[in-house]
Amino acid sequence: MIKLNSVNSIFIAIGMLLLALVLYFPQIYIQNNIYYVSKDINKLYAHYISLKEENKFLVQQLEDMKFKNQIVDSLIIYSIEEANDSDNN
Repeated sequence: MIKLNSVNSIFIAIGMLLLALVLYFPQIYIQNNIYYVSKDINKLYAHYISLKEENKFLVQQLEDMKFKNQIVDSLIIYSIEEANDSDNN
């Protein structure tokens, strides 16, 4: 049986501390990594959402520009046809 004196008590305490560190360090390390990875994922997801909204806005602008272009083209064609009709008369 082990006699408990001050030196043995210190060795037992240090041994228990080392055992606790060996057992809990991987769990703490993994939890920290999960936390930082999820933080990065949330940041990237927020960036993705903002880019998606910007894409919607740009698509809408493109549709508006195409519509304007069609209107302008039809007006130009109409004015050319009208000018040709007046020249022919």
